[in-house]
Amino acid sequence: MNPLDNIRIVLVGTLYSGNVGSICRAMANMGLRHLTLAASRIHDDWSDGRKMAVHATDIMDARKEVATFQEAIADCAAVIGTTARGGLYRATVQTPRILAPEILRIAAHAPVAIVFGREDQGLHNDEVAQCTHLIRIPVDENYQSLNLSQALLIVAYELYTATGTYVSPVEEAVSLASQATKDAFMTRWRQAMLDIGFMDEQKADHMMQGFQRVFSRGIKSDPDARIMMGVARQASWAGNHTSPEGKENPHK
Repeated sequence: MNPLDNIRIVLVGTLYSGNVGSICRAMANMGLRHLTLAASRIHDDWSDGRKMAVHATDIMDARKEVATFQEAIADCAAVIGTTARGGLYRATVQTPRILAPEILRIAAHAPVAIVFGREDQGLHNDEVAQCTHLIRIPVDENYQSLNLSQALLIVAYELYTATGTYVSPVEEAVSLASQATKDAFMTRWRQAMLDIGFMDEQKADHMMQGFQRVFSRGIKSDPDARIMMGVARQASWAGNHTSPEGKENPHK
């Protein structure tokens, strides 16, 4: 079983349908499907919610609404509260990244609720006291307030990442160049630089050390970039003044 299927997002006392819609979109992004509104205070016509949900209106339409927080979490083996404040009942908190594996471990066997509080007040102390775990999202101390959907997205991202579901795209398989091939390349490059007049024979050994550095590590320094820009500039000049056979181009 996918543990994400056993995770329920619970919104307590939510004020705005637009926030619910944004949360539904974030849930869909991260593989979460189950939404419960507890003691909702939404009084609009849900048009903002549908607009913000975009292609996740199915999650919004399938939401469950209950009258109390207790009803929303009654069947859950773990209740994960989110809080930005300190104080009573809030001393023991973990970051989403630290707590995500534990949440998934529990969700593999039983329902888990992840609870977000009111836009204006967050979770009340009596609600925090009923949580088995607490999450605090690390933010700059100068501005700690997060939008409800932003907070949900961060927590959901850590959960999704912790499942190991996402696999980075595999780079195209290519064979690595052998030393013999690299040596042949450097020999050909040396001759090319001589042919276009970028360097003369007396300075070739010194310049080739610079090219060796660039080719081995990539362009990382200002001198490296200047060397390669010099090559491009000299190649352009040579191309404008000679024919492919190396003779003066009469059309220039």
